[in-house]
Order: sequence, then structure tokens, then C-alpha cells
Amino acid sequence: MNLEEKLISLRRELHQHPELSGEEFKTTERLIHWLKEADIRVISYGLKTGVVAEIGTGKPIIALRADIDALPIEENSEAVCPSQEKGKMHACGHDFHTAVLLGAALLLKEQEAELTGTVRLLFQPAEENYSGALQLIKAGVLENVSAVFGFHNAPSMPVGEFGTCHGAIMANVDRFEINLAGTGAHAAYPENGTDVIVAAAEIINSLQTIVSRNVSSHESAIISVTRFNAGSGWNILPEKAALEGTVRTHSRELRKEIQSRMTDVIYYMAKAMGVGAEFIWHEGPPAVINTPYWADFSKKIAQDFGYKVHDVKANNGGEDFAYYLHYRPGVFFNIGTGSPETLHHPGFNIDEKAIFPAAEYYAKLAIAVLTDLKEKAGEN
Repeated sequence: MNLEEKLISLRRELHQHPELSGEEFKTTERLIHWLKEADIRVISYGLKTGVVAEIGTGKPIIALRADIDALPIEENSEAVCPSQEKGKMHACGHDFHTAVLLGAALLLKEQEAELTGTVRLLFQPAEENYSGALQLIKAGVLENVSAVFGFHNAPSMPVGEFGTCHGAIMANVDRFEINLAGTGAHAAYPENGTDVIVAAAEIINSLQTIVSRNVSSHESAIISVTRFNAGSGWNILPEKAALEGTVRTHSRELRKEIQSRMTDVIYYMAKAMGVGAEFIWHEGPPAVINTPYWADFSKKIAQDFGYKVHDVKANNGGEDFAYYLHYRPGVFFNIGTGSPETLHHPGFNIDEKAIFPAAEYYAKLAIAVLTDLKEKAGEN
């Protein structure tokens, strides 16, 4: 079995046995076994799940990251080896990411004696609930790291294509809750109550004007109300209503501005409608902000490798890789997987032809980054 066949086999095993965020115990065991089998040293950071390993010695130290968790989705795909875990699925391609980093690790191990520094491998748990990166950072995985690199599969891009950009490539991800309290009444006599459903409807419509009337057309922002719970009967005006949703932005300033505008809209509209309001803002991971130098560097290596390279636009998805880039320079990029369905879809399935080239690229990128950092250190 050659390396490409081995990586496809490992990816299929991971795909058959998906584990949710924070529950990646068997995945962790598999990774440790595969790494130790290749004589790659595993570093203990006291993690409950997830694995950190290293190849090479000395400085500079760079980090390569892959996420390992799955989603609570029942699979309905044409995968050769579909999930065996009911209600769980690698619907975001983290099994692909893990196999690619494993492949890069095996390739780098073959060249360990020639490496001009250390490659730290981060097999990160709990990306889907945005807690894993912070766990690893708190454990100290970025200590002495000069640059950090990560990627995501891009189902809309064919195999053999690559994309990244300067600055924001993914969005700030925030969640909000709105709780309204009014006075219940018989639906035939609405004048005897204060109607939270009408108030909620007015608030929902008014929130949409924030993007259309307060945000420049040159900037990107989304306010989506995704849950509306109220009422218990067809002829009863309820006392309470609960709304929930998400806000996506790409700049720190716009993130704060939208939160402020939402606060005004919700409380003033509720007051006008005679109901009480509570607005709760749950701040999620920040935008993924690429370092321009490393974005250009990764694109050059990709072009030299033979990928078709794109300058991609920032999208409104979220990624906790953002936290690594808050502390260290680096880049997040996309690798085409030519998938027929989009991420988080029960039919999602990557083209396995993308695995081995992505592993080769990741290894070549790591070697080139170490060489670049070593040369710069010598100049100083």
C-alpha cells in the first residue's frame, strides 16, 4: 500500500467513526497510535481529547493545524465507507483535514534530518463549538511558535485548486437571544393584553434595516433571526416570546456597531409596543485575519506545487482558527475537494483524490516556511 492509498484508508476509518466536539476519545487514540507507529513524538499537554506532536528539533517552531471533530447529522451520502455512528457524521470534512495533516506528518518525518526547525502538529478537538483552539492555546501549544497554518476543504472548488487572501477570510461569529415579556390575553380581545408576537415581528423586520441602512455596501454583514418561539394555542395571545439568531461581520468596528444598533432597535421597539425586552449577546470567535506576508507566501508555494490559485473573498462562515491568528502570524487557506454537496449537508462527501496532493502541499509549505524563517533569523 503506497502513501496515497494509506491516507485514503485512514480517512475512511475516521469517516466511519465520527465523534462530536469534546468526545473525540477514540479519534485521539487512533491518532496517537498512527503517530507513534511512524515514530513521531507525541507531546503531552494534558488535553482530554486532541493530540499534539512534533517533528524536527530546535527553532524556529511552526504549527500546522487540523480539526478532528464531527457533527450531529445523520449521514445520507454516497461515501464508500459511510458513518457507522447513528446521528453523527463528518459533514464538514474534518476527517479529510486530519488525514491531510497525518500525511504531511509522514512526509515530514521522512525528511526530519533535513528540517531547519520544528513542525508542531495540532490535531485539534471541538472546532464545531468553537472551544478547541482556546483549549490548546491555554495548554501552551503556541509557546515559541513563530507562525501557524491551517486550512479548510472547499467543496465548491475542484480538486487541484487553492485559495486564500489578505486580511479577513472568515467572519466574526456572534449569537444573540431576545426575550420579550408582555401581557397575555384572549385572541379575540387583543386590547386587553400587550402582544409579544406583533412586537417580535416588528423587531425582526427592523433588525434587517440595520444592514440595509447602516452598513456600507462596501462591507459585508449578516443579521439572521433563526428561531422564534411563542404561543401555546390558536386563540391565545402569549405572554412571552423568544428569538435567537446570529450576526456575521468581518471587522471589529462593524461588529461593535451592529451590536449597539441592535440594542437600540430592540429596546426602543419593545418600549413602543408596550412589552419588556432582554437582549443577550454571545460573542463567538473573531474573524479569521490572515497575515498578508504568509498569505502571499502560501500562494507562491501553491503555484509552484501546481495548484490553480485563487484570491478568494471573505465568507460569512466561522472558524476558531481565528484564535491562533490572534496570538501568532499565519494564514488560513482553502483546498478544493470538488464535493457535490455543501458543508454540513447530510450528503456531503469529498473527492478522495484531493487528500494526497493536499498532504504533499502542507509538508512542502512547512519546509519552505522553516527555511524562510531560518534565513530571516540569520539576517538578523
